[in-house]
Amino acid sequence: MKYGMLIFLLLPIAAQVYVSWRVWHILPAPTWVKALVVTLMAMALLCLILNFVLPTERMPLGITQCIYETGTSWPIILLYMAMLFIVLDVGRLLHIVPSSFINSSITGTATVVTLLLAVFVYGNIHYHNKVRQPLELKSNGKVGKPIKAVMMSDLHLGYHNRRADFAQWVDMINAEHPDIILIAGDIIDISVDPLLREDVAQEWHRLNAPVYACMGNHEYYAREEKARQFITDAGIHLLRDSAVVVGDLCIIGRDDATNRHRKPMSQLITGADKSKYTILLDHQPHHLEQAEKAGIDFQFSGHTHHGQVWPISWITDHMFEVAFGQWKRGNTEYYVSSGIGIWGGKFRIGTRSEYVVATIR
Repeated sequence: MKYGMLIFLLLPIAAQVYVSWRVWHILPAPTWVKALVVTLMAMALLCLILNFVLPTERMPLGITQCIYETGTSWPIILLYMAMLFIVLDVGRLLHIVPSSFINSSITGTATVVTLLLAVFVYGNIHYHNKVRQPLELKSNGKVGKPIKAVMMSDLHLGYHNRRADFAQWVDMINAEHPDIILIAGDIIDISVDPLLREDVAQEWHRLNAPVYACMGNHEYYAREEKARQFITDAGIHLLRDSAVVVGDLCIIGRDDATNRHRKPMSQLITGADKSKYTILLDHQPHHLEQAEKAGIDFQFSGHTHHGQVWPISWITDHMFEVAFGQWKRGNTEYYVSSGIGIWGGKFRIGTRSEYVVATIR
Protein backbone atom coordinates (compact mmCIF):
# COMPACT_ATOMS: atom_id res chain seq x y z
CA MET A 1 0.00 0.00 0.00
CA LYS A 2 2.85 2.40 0.88
CA TYR A 3 4.61 1.70 -2.42
CA GLY A 4 1.34 2.22 -4.30
CA MET A 5 0.79 5.61 -2.61
CA LEU A 6 4.41 6.61 -3.34
CA ILE A 7 3.94 5.79 -7.03
CA PHE A 8 0.64 7.71 -7.04
CA LEU A 9 2.44 10.81 -5.73
CA LEU A 10 5.55 10.49 -7.88
CA LEU A 11 3.81 9.98 -11.24
CA PRO A 12 2.27 13.49 -11.46
CA ILE A 13 5.57 15.05 -10.38
CA ALA A 14 7.47 13.06 -13.01
CA ALA A 15 4.88 14.01 -15.65
CA GLN A 16 5.10 17.68 -14.61
CA VAL A 17 8.90 17.68 -14.99
CA TYR A 18 8.77 15.89 -18.37
CA VAL A 19 6.00 18.10 -19.80
CA SER A 20 7.65 21.29 -18.52
CA TRP A 21 10.93 20.25 -20.16
CA ARG A 22 9.14 19.49 -23.46
CA VAL A 23 7.16 22.77 -23.37
CA TRP A 24 10.38 24.71 -22.75
CA HIS A 25 11.98 23.19 -25.85
CA ILE A 26 9.01 23.40 -28.22
CA LEU A 27 8.10 27.04 -27.55
CA PRO A 28 9.56 29.45 -30.14
CA ALA A 29 9.75 32.25 -27.59
CA PRO A 30 12.20 34.26 -25.46
CA THR A 31 13.44 32.69 -22.23
CA TRP A 32 11.20 34.87 -20.05
CA VAL A 33 8.08 33.69 -21.91
CA LYS A 34 9.12 30.05 -21.51
CA ALA A 35 9.76 30.64 -17.81
CA LEU A 36 6.33 32.27 -17.43
CA VAL A 37 4.53 29.34 -19.10
CA VAL A 38 6.37 26.74 -17.01
CA THR A 39 5.65 28.77 -13.85
CA LEU A 40 1.94 28.91 -14.67
CA MET A 41 1.98 25.14 -15.14
CA ALA A 42 3.61 24.74 -11.73
CA MET A 43 0.95 27.01 -10.20
CA ALA A 44 -1.77 24.78 -11.68
CA LEU A 45 -0.23 21.81 -9.86
CA LEU A 46 0.02 23.92 -6.71
CA CYS A 47 -3.73 24.61 -6.94
CA LEU A 48 -4.34 20.86 -6.66
CA ILE A 49 -2.35 20.78 -3.41
CA LEU A 50 -4.03 23.92 -2.07
CA ASN A 51 -7.43 22.21 -2.30
CA PHE A 52 -6.36 19.95 0.54
CA VAL A 53 -4.68 22.53 2.80
CA LEU A 54 -6.53 25.85 2.41
CA PRO A 55 -9.32 26.84 4.86
CA THR A 56 -11.83 27.01 1.99
CA GLU A 57 -14.78 27.69 4.32
CA ARG A 58 -13.35 31.15 4.99
CA MET A 59 -12.71 32.06 1.36
CA PRO A 60 -15.06 33.59 -1.27
CA LEU A 61 -16.85 30.84 -3.16
CA GLY A 62 -15.70 32.12 -6.57
CA ILE A 63 -12.02 32.01 -5.58
CA THR A 64 -12.36 28.54 -4.10
CA GLN A 65 -14.12 27.31 -7.24
CA CYS A 66 -11.30 28.71 -9.41
CA ILE A 67 -8.62 26.99 -7.30
CA TYR A 68 -10.60 23.75 -7.23
CA GLU A 69 -11.34 23.57 -10.95
CA THR A 70 -7.81 24.60 -11.94
CA GLY A 71 -6.17 22.15 -9.55
CA THR A 72 -8.35 19.17 -10.30
CA SER A 73 -8.39 19.77 -14.06
CA TRP A 74 -4.63 19.99 -14.29
CA PRO A 75 -3.81 16.27 -13.70
CA ILE A 76 -6.07 15.36 -16.64
CA ILE A 77 -4.56 18.05 -18.87
CA LEU A 78 -1.09 16.95 -17.74
CA LEU A 79 -1.90 13.33 -18.64
CA TYR A 80 -2.86 14.24 -22.21
CA MET A 81 0.09 16.59 -22.64
CA ALA A 82 2.46 13.83 -21.47
CA MET A 83 0.88 11.30 -23.85
CA LEU A 84 1.11 13.71 -26.77
CA PHE A 85 4.76 14.56 -26.12
CA ILE A 86 5.62 10.87 -25.69
CA VAL A 87 4.10 10.16 -29.10
CA LEU A 88 6.13 13.02 -30.60
CA ASP A 89 9.33 11.79 -28.93
CA VAL A 90 8.78 8.24 -30.16
CA GLY A 91 8.08 9.64 -33.62
CA ARG A 92 11.35 11.56 -33.47
CA LEU A 93 13.29 8.42 -32.46
CA LEU A 94 11.71 6.52 -35.36
CA HIS A 95 12.55 9.43 -37.71
CA ILE A 96 8.85 10.02 -38.42
CA VAL A 97 8.75 13.40 -36.68
CA PRO A 98 11.61 15.82 -37.52
CA SER A 99 13.49 17.31 -34.57
CA SER A 100 12.67 20.77 -35.87
CA PHE A 101 8.96 20.07 -35.21
CA ILE A 102 9.48 19.83 -31.43
CA ASN A 103 12.28 22.35 -30.94
CA SER A 104 11.53 26.11 -31.08
CA SER A 105 8.76 25.36 -33.56
CA ILE A 106 5.80 27.57 -34.40
CA THR A 107 4.19 24.69 -36.32
CA GLY A 108 4.83 22.20 -33.51
CA THR A 109 3.50 24.56 -30.83
CA ALA A 110 0.39 25.40 -32.88
CA THR A 111 -0.27 21.70 -33.50
CA VAL A 112 0.05 20.76 -29.82
CA VAL A 113 -2.15 23.66 -28.67
CA THR A 114 -4.80 22.94 -31.32
CA LEU A 115 -4.95 19.23 -30.49
CA LEU A 116 -5.21 19.86 -26.75
CA LEU A 117 -7.89 22.53 -27.19
CA ALA A 118 -9.92 20.24 -29.44
CA VAL A 119 -9.72 17.35 -26.96
CA PHE A 120 -10.68 19.37 -23.90
CA VAL A 121 -13.40 21.48 -25.54
CA TYR A 122 -14.93 18.20 -26.73
CA GLY A 123 -14.45 16.65 -23.27
CA ASN A 124 -16.20 19.54 -21.56
CA ILE A 125 -19.14 19.57 -24.01
CA HIS A 126 -19.42 15.80 -23.69
CA TYR A 127 -19.49 16.07 -19.89
CA HIS A 128 -22.44 18.46 -20.00
CA ASN A 129 -24.33 16.12 -22.33
CA LYS A 130 -26.09 13.86 -19.83
CA VAL A 131 -26.97 10.53 -21.40
CA ARG A 132 -30.37 9.00 -20.59
CA GLN A 133 -29.81 5.26 -20.15
CA PRO A 134 -33.06 3.21 -20.28
CA LEU A 135 -33.12 -0.07 -18.39
CA GLU A 136 -35.77 -2.81 -18.36
CA LEU A 137 -35.92 -5.00 -15.25
CA LYS A 138 -38.16 -8.04 -14.83
CA SER A 139 -39.47 -8.71 -11.34
CA ASN A 140 -40.71 -12.27 -11.91
CA GLY A 141 -44.12 -11.43 -10.52
CA LYS A 142 -42.91 -9.47 -7.47
CA VAL A 143 -44.13 -6.16 -8.91
CA GLY A 144 -47.73 -5.56 -9.96
CA LYS A 145 -47.99 -2.18 -11.63
CA PRO A 146 -44.78 -1.13 -13.49
CA ILE A 147 -42.49 1.11 -11.46
CA LYS A 148 -40.38 3.85 -13.00
CA ALA A 149 -37.16 4.61 -11.12
CA VAL A 150 -34.57 7.23 -11.95
CA MET A 151 -31.17 6.11 -10.69
CA MET A 152 -28.04 8.22 -10.31
CA SER A 153 -24.62 8.05 -8.73
CA ASP A 154 -21.64 10.33 -8.18
CA LEU A 155 -23.28 13.74 -8.28
CA HIS A 156 -20.25 15.30 -6.55
CA LEU A 157 -22.09 18.51 -5.70
CA GLY A 158 -19.77 21.17 -4.33
CA TYR A 159 -17.27 23.71 -5.60
CA HIS A 160 -17.58 22.77 -9.27
CA ASN A 161 -21.04 21.19 -9.62
CA ARG A 162 -22.92 24.13 -8.17
CA ARG A 163 -26.62 24.75 -7.49
CA ALA A 164 -27.23 25.99 -11.05
CA ASP A 165 -25.86 22.71 -12.44
CA PHE A 166 -27.97 20.64 -10.07
CA ALA A 167 -31.10 22.67 -10.89
CA GLN A 168 -30.78 21.50 -14.51
CA TRP A 169 -30.50 17.90 -13.35
CA VAL A 170 -33.60 18.29 -11.18
CA ASP A 171 -35.58 19.56 -14.18
CA MET A 172 -34.32 16.62 -16.22
CA ILE A 173 -35.34 14.11 -13.54
CA ASN A 174 -38.77 15.67 -12.98
CA ALA A 175 -39.43 15.47 -16.73
CA GLU A 176 -39.26 11.67 -16.37
CA HIS A 177 -42.14 11.67 -13.83
CA PRO A 178 -40.52 8.87 -11.80
CA ASP A 179 -42.18 6.92 -9.01
CA ILE A 180 -38.93 6.80 -7.05
CA ILE A 181 -35.37 8.19 -7.23
CA LEU A 182 -32.40 6.08 -6.15
CA ILE A 183 -28.86 7.36 -5.59
CA ALA A 184 -25.80 5.15 -5.16
CA GLY A 185 -23.63 7.51 -3.12
CA ASP A 186 -21.24 10.44 -3.58
CA ILE A 187 -23.95 13.08 -3.48
CA ILE A 188 -21.37 15.47 -2.00
CA ASP A 189 -17.88 16.11 -3.35
CA ILE A 190 -15.26 17.08 -0.76
CA SER A 191 -17.05 19.67 1.39
CA VAL A 192 -20.57 20.48 2.54
CA ASP A 193 -19.68 24.19 2.85
CA PRO A 194 -20.50 25.26 -0.76
CA LEU A 195 -23.81 23.39 -0.54
CA LEU A 196 -24.74 25.30 2.61
CA ARG A 197 -23.69 28.64 1.14
CA GLU A 198 -25.90 28.15 -1.91
CA ASP A 199 -28.71 26.41 0.04
CA VAL A 200 -28.59 23.46 -2.35
CA ALA A 201 -30.81 21.45 0.02
CA GLN A 202 -33.80 23.51 -1.16
CA GLU A 203 -33.18 22.41 -4.72
CA TRP A 204 -33.67 18.78 -3.67
CA HIS A 205 -37.14 19.61 -2.43
CA ARG A 206 -38.20 20.39 -6.01
CA LEU A 207 -37.95 16.71 -6.93
CA ASN A 208 -41.40 15.22 -7.46
CA ALA A 209 -40.63 11.71 -6.16
CA PRO A 210 -39.18 10.27 -2.93
CA VAL A 211 -35.39 9.94 -2.89
CA TYR A 212 -33.45 7.06 -1.31
CA ALA A 213 -29.67 6.94 -1.14
CA CYS A 214 -26.70 5.12 0.34
CA MET A 215 -23.42 6.58 1.54
CA GLY A 216 -20.41 7.01 -0.75
CA ASN A 217 -16.75 7.46 0.10
CA HIS A 218 -16.97 11.22 -0.55
CA GLU A 219 -19.63 11.59 2.12
CA TYR A 220 -16.88 10.50 4.51
CA TYR A 221 -14.32 12.85 2.94
CA ALA A 222 -16.78 15.72 3.45
CA ARG A 223 -17.00 14.83 7.17
CA GLU A 224 -19.62 12.21 7.83
CA GLU A 225 -21.72 14.09 10.39
CA LYS A 226 -22.01 17.23 8.23
CA ALA A 227 -22.79 15.12 5.18
CA ARG A 228 -25.55 13.24 6.97
CA GLN A 229 -27.07 16.49 8.23
CA PHE A 230 -27.13 17.96 4.72
CA ILE A 231 -28.70 14.79 3.32
CA THR A 232 -31.38 14.94 6.02
CA ASP A 233 -32.06 18.64 5.34
CA ALA A 234 -32.39 17.84 1.63
CA GLY A 235 -35.23 15.40 2.39
CA ILE A 236 -33.28 12.37 1.20
CA HIS A 237 -33.97 9.05 2.90
CA LEU A 238 -30.47 7.83 3.78
CA LEU A 239 -30.15 4.07 4.13
CA ARG A 240 -27.07 3.04 6.10
CA ASP A 241 -26.93 -0.73 6.43
CA SER A 242 -30.71 -0.74 6.51
CA ALA A 243 -33.71 -1.71 4.39
CA VAL A 244 -37.06 -0.11 3.71
CA VAL A 245 -40.17 -1.33 1.91
CA VAL A 246 -41.63 1.10 -0.63
CA GLY A 247 -44.69 -0.42 -2.30
CA ASP A 248 -43.56 -3.53 -4.16
CA LEU A 249 -39.87 -2.69 -3.65
CA CYS A 250 -37.50 -3.53 -0.83
CA ILE A 251 -34.61 -1.08 -1.00
CA ILE A 252 -31.42 -1.93 0.86
CA GLY A 253 -28.81 0.78 1.36
CA ARG A 254 -25.35 -0.48 2.25
CA ASP A 255 -22.89 1.77 4.03
CA ASP A 256 -19.78 2.58 2.02
CA ALA A 257 -16.72 0.34 2.21
CA THR A 258 -14.88 3.31 3.76
CA ASN A 259 -16.62 2.22 6.95
CA ARG A 260 -14.72 -0.94 7.82
CA HIS A 261 -17.38 -1.81 10.39
CA ARG A 262 -20.30 -1.85 7.98
CA LYS A 263 -22.60 -4.85 8.29
CA PRO A 264 -21.86 -7.97 6.25
CA MET A 265 -24.31 -8.76 3.47
CA SER A 266 -25.59 -11.83 5.32
CA GLN A 267 -26.71 -9.61 8.21
CA LEU A 268 -28.20 -6.95 5.94
CA ILE A 269 -30.41 -9.40 4.10
CA THR A 270 -32.01 -10.69 7.32
CA GLY A 271 -33.84 -7.38 7.68
CA ALA A 272 -35.09 -7.38 4.10
CA ASP A 273 -38.51 -8.46 2.82
CA LYS A 274 -37.55 -11.00 0.15
CA SER A 275 -41.15 -11.24 -1.07
CA LYS A 276 -40.60 -7.79 -2.61
CA TYR A 277 -38.34 -6.92 -5.54
CA THR A 278 -35.05 -6.22 -3.74
CA ILE A 279 -32.76 -3.41 -4.88
CA LEU A 280 -29.33 -3.03 -3.28
CA LEU A 281 -27.65 0.39 -3.32
CA ASP A 282 -23.92 -0.13 -2.77
CA HIS A 283 -21.62 2.69 -3.86
CA GLN A 284 -18.50 0.68 -4.69
CA PRO A 285 -19.01 -2.36 -6.96
CA HIS A 286 -16.65 -4.70 -5.12
CA HIS A 287 -17.45 -8.36 -4.39
CA LEU A 288 -20.51 -8.60 -6.61
CA GLU A 289 -20.81 -12.27 -5.68
CA GLN A 290 -22.17 -11.21 -2.26
CA ALA A 291 -25.38 -9.81 -3.75
CA GLU A 292 -25.80 -12.94 -5.85
CA LYS A 293 -25.40 -15.25 -2.83
CA ALA A 294 -27.84 -13.11 -0.84
CA GLY A 295 -30.50 -13.45 -3.54
CA ILE A 296 -30.66 -9.73 -4.37
CA ASP A 297 -32.72 -9.03 -7.49
CA PHE A 298 -30.84 -5.92 -8.62
CA GLN A 299 -27.76 -4.01 -7.46
CA PHE A 300 -27.06 -0.41 -8.44
CA SER A 301 -23.56 1.02 -7.92
CA GLY A 302 -21.30 3.83 -9.09
CA HIS A 303 -17.90 5.03 -7.85
CA THR A 304 -15.78 4.03 -10.85
CA HIS A 305 -16.74 6.98 -13.13
CA HIS A 306 -15.59 4.43 -15.73
CA GLY A 307 -12.20 6.07 -15.33
CA GLN A 308 -13.64 9.50 -16.27
CA VAL A 309 -11.20 9.83 -19.19
CA TRP A 310 -9.47 7.39 -21.51
CA PRO A 311 -7.08 5.58 -20.94
CA ILE A 312 -7.88 5.55 -17.19
CA SER A 313 -11.03 3.64 -18.19
CA TRP A 314 -8.72 0.73 -19.04
CA ILE A 315 -7.47 0.77 -15.45
CA THR A 316 -10.97 0.70 -13.93
CA ASP A 317 -11.94 -2.10 -16.33
CA HIS A 318 -9.02 -4.08 -14.90
CA MET A 319 -9.77 -3.20 -11.26
CA PHE A 320 -13.45 -4.18 -11.16
CA GLU A 321 -15.42 -7.21 -12.31
CA VAL A 322 -17.60 -4.67 -14.11
CA ALA A 323 -16.63 -0.99 -14.14
CA PHE A 324 -19.53 0.25 -16.24
CA GLY A 325 -22.89 -0.90 -17.54
CA GLN A 326 -25.13 -3.93 -17.15
CA TRP A 327 -24.01 -7.23 -15.68
CA LYS A 328 -25.56 -10.45 -14.46
CA ARG A 329 -24.55 -13.10 -11.96
CA GLY A 330 -26.94 -16.00 -11.56
CA ASN A 331 -30.38 -14.46 -11.01
CA THR A 332 -28.99 -11.10 -9.83
CA GLU A 333 -28.80 -8.18 -12.25
CA TYR A 334 -26.39 -5.27 -11.84
CA TYR A 335 -25.82 -1.81 -13.22
CA VAL A 336 -22.62 0.14 -12.52
CA SER A 337 -23.09 3.78 -13.49
CA SER A 338 -20.34 6.08 -14.73
CA GLY A 339 -22.10 8.85 -12.77
CA ILE A 340 -24.09 11.95 -13.62
CA GLY A 341 -21.53 14.32 -12.08
CA ILE A 342 -17.78 14.12 -11.79
CA TRP A 343 -14.83 14.64 -9.49
CA GLY A 344 -12.36 17.26 -10.65
CA GLY A 345 -12.16 18.70 -14.14
CA LYS A 346 -15.38 18.68 -16.15
CA PHE A 347 -14.08 16.44 -18.92
CA ARG A 348 -15.51 13.20 -20.27
CA ILE A 349 -13.23 11.62 -22.85
CA GLY A 350 -14.09 8.07 -23.88
CA THR A 351 -16.68 7.87 -21.07
CA ARG A 352 -20.00 9.57 -20.38
CA SER A 353 -22.12 11.31 -17.77
CA GLU A 354 -25.42 9.51 -17.39
CA TYR A 355 -28.57 8.85 -15.44
CA VAL A 356 -30.53 5.60 -15.55
CA VAL A 357 -34.28 5.38 -16.16
CA ALA A 358 -35.32 1.91 -15.08
CA THR A 359 -38.74 0.36 -15.61
CA ILE A 360 -39.43 -2.53 -13.26
CA ARG A 361 -42.19 -4.76 -14.57
